[in-house]
Amino acid sequence: MLESVVFYAFGGVLLFSALRVITARNPVHAALWLVLAFFTAAGLWLLLRAEFLAIALVVVYVGAVMVLFLFVVMMLDINLERVREGFWRNLPLALVVGLIMVGELISVLAYRIWGTGTPAEPPKGYSNTRALGRVLYTDYAYAFEIAAVVLLVAIIAAIALTLRRRKDARQQDPAAQVRARREERVKLVSMPAEKEG
Repeated sequence: MLESVVFYAFGGVLLFSALRVITARNPVHAALWLVLAFFTAAGLWLLLRAEFLAIALVVVYVGAVMVLFLFVVMMLDINLERVREGFWRNLPLALVVGLIMVGELISVLAYRIWGTGTPAEPPKGYSNTRALGRVLYTDYAYAFEIAAVVLLVAIIAAIALTLRRRKDARQQDPAAQVRARREERVKLVSMPAEKEG
């Protein structure tokens, strides 16, 4: 009973935060709502006894990807008016995709309620982390490596987007700092002492 209450509470928070991701006007606020959605989804994974996936979701998405998203969003000058222009044009397609996803979720819940019943408990000594690792690094090794390369390319592209040359930016030249001499930096000026009158 308590597990069902926690599941529905987490599900409500997840749905609300996902809704705020797409309705927030500020991109930084949308990214922070997405962080909350990831944490709540990790809680749902924990309820499903998939501890490794929950920790991976928090470490990879919240710890790495979302920090990268926030970095890019705050470094780029995003024109919010141009972003909002395409909202009504893309609304029909977004509604169709949303209805498909809602239908899939309803079918999953219906199967859970009226289906074959609850799954059997795993055998003693079973580790979902070991089973996931065995499948991931044997059957899906190439797909895993391709996903890693795609993520690496995305990180490099995000860094390249933020490396813009600005005229008003002041940059340090370490080589010039090392070559600096005291005579070039300090100038001694001889001044006569002031007399007290």
